[in-house]
Amino acid sequence: MQTQVPEKSSEVHGEAFLRSLMRKQLKLSITCALAFLLVVLGMPLANYLAPELMATRILGFTLSWFLLGIGFFPAVWIISFYFIRRSIALEEEEVKEVSHRDTEPRR
Repeated sequence: MQTQVPEKSSEVHGEAFLRSLMRKQLKLSITCALAFLLVVLGMPLANYLAPELMATRILGFTLSWFLLGIGFFPAVWIISFYFIRRSIALEEEEVKEVSHRDTEPRR
């Protein structure tokens, strides 16, 4: 019984494709994680560094409670939405690039 060995060019091509995509998505993940940390750690830092500003009343709430109650979840949703959209766009860009390379005539 003989097994078929895949062509070396397609094997390397697939591995390079995955490595490139994973590297780009890792950068995206780190960027989004840093943005999330900024949102999470920003509130205690703002309370520590500018307590008078954070004690300002807006619609009956202090600014810190107002931001925590109303601003936190939209900020997280925006980060999540950006991550998903950009991740899908990265995958599509990689597929287009690989498809374009496959259709180019070889020299």
